[in-house]
Amino acid sequence: MNKLVLAAGLVLGMSAPTFAADPVEGVWQTQVDDGAYAYVTIAPCGTKICGHISRTFNETGEYKSKNLGLKLVWDMAAAGGGKYKGGRIYQPSTGKTFKSKMALNGDILNVSGCVGPICKKQVWALVK
Repeated sequence: MNKLVLAAGLVLGMSAPTFAADPVEGVWQTQVDDGAYAYVTIAPCGTKICGHISRTFNETGEYKSKNLGLKLVWDMAAAGGGKYKGGRIYQPSTGKTFKSKMALNGDILNVSGCVGPICKKQVWALVK
């Protein structure tokens, strides 16, 4: 009987895979751009990684920006070693979309938006 229970436990344990959260998932604070900054919530969207603006701040504190809920990062794919590539990023202050890549280093996320070989970079800090 004990062998049967042990075998059943092993089979059940193997049949229900658990997926660990991607280390980049969470809430990240952007750098100031055009006098404001945002909290971006990064989470899976299908097989890729996306980020939406979840809170916005300016010099007076938190405010209700028209950009709340806006998808800021999309189509980002994990490339291993804390690197992400193949994504797109939107810059609300200019209304432009750029090719994007990210590199995770602990509680710091280096984010780049590129046009050809020219990239604009920001360093985002993990909030939670």
